[in-house]
Amino acid sequence: MKAVVANKLNEYAVVNVDLDPPKAGEVMIKMKATGVCHSDLSVINGTIPSPFPVVLGHEGAGIVEQVGEGVTHVKPGDHVCISFIPNCGTCYFCEHQEPYLCSGAKQDGNLFDGTTRVHKDGQRIFVMSFVGIMAEYAVVPSSCVIAIDKSIDFKAAALVGCGVTTGVGAVIRTAQVEPGSTVAVFGCGGVGLNVIQGARIAGAKQIIAVDLSAEKMEMAKTFGATHVVDPKADFVKQIQALTNGIGVDYAFDVVGYSKVIEQCFKCTRRNGTSVLVGVGRLDDRFSLNAAILPFTAKTIKGCFYGSANFKVDFPMYLDLYRAGKLELDRLVTKTYDLADAPQAFEDLEKGVNMRGVIVHG
Repeated sequence: MKAVVANKLNEYAVVNVDLDPPKAGEVMIKMKATGVCHSDLSVINGTIPSPFPVVLGHEGAGIVEQVGEGVTHVKPGDHVCISFIPNCGTCYFCEHQEPYLCSGAKQDGNLFDGTTRVHKDGQRIFVMSFVGIMAEYAVVPSSCVIAIDKSIDFKAAALVGCGVTTGVGAVIRTAQVEPGSTVAVFGCGGVGLNVIQGARIAGAKQIIAVDLSAEKMEMAKTFGATHVVDPKADFVKQIQALTNGIGVDYAFDVVGYSKVIEQCFKCTRRNGTSVLVGVGRLDDRFSLNAAILPFTAKTIKGCFYGSANFKVDFPMYLDLYRAGKLELDRLVTKTYDLADAPQAFEDLEKGVNMRGVIVHG
């Protein structure tokens, strides 16, 4: 089968690999749609550490081809959405209603048994985040999949696997934004637009979009932003002016860059919450005055995977989509064949798409 494999830092290609059948507790999926996410690029460039060689891809949907021993909640022919975080059900975090932090297995490029099903010329190939779904087929832990209604477009379902859950979940799960709140969103790419959608769904009265691209901020208005800033002027001063000098109740960083995080924090009102969604480099640091937190009572909160319980949240987001309350189709601005993955990543780096999706035949 063909798969997108990163062989080392900043080097990847579409290559032929071999795939073994699923073992006990695993599922083989024929991929139908795979989102091209910035996290995939972060594996390529080293922002997210990973062993090499590795099959990329962690946001997707497909059809169950085969199941391993003991798998009963899905069967061949089922349409499924894939979570890149498993829900083992037995680790500390799963037992304490925090499955998005599941520690049932190490994130080391292997499956639960410490091996992978992908190899080439006798060499083991790792998979990204237990799944490695930028490929024609994938074998993944059964605790990473949930069946979905067969009427749902695979492209829409794929987005729920990462970008939608991360963005919308940051608002309604992580921050728990209340109706009537004021919100600022720093970064209006694919995930940022979903943060904006989440704020709209949560009933925020003021949603301020912040981005260096005026085009992206105009797009943000079509997804629910009530205000945008001038990218050439001081963001902090503009947001203060829009909130009568108080600052917003909730500010979301969806960039993952220290200077943006500091701006995000400055725009948050006293006793407000800054939510860090973007993934920055390991060597990047932001700084705060040591007295600022106790004197302002502000909160800085990390957000991983939208604090999701994917078995509950994936169906909820897809229900919102079918009800017309969550826009997914319009997020997909371009589709690609698997062979065109290099072009998809080039477009991602240029910021061409809200979300590019690889569609499999």
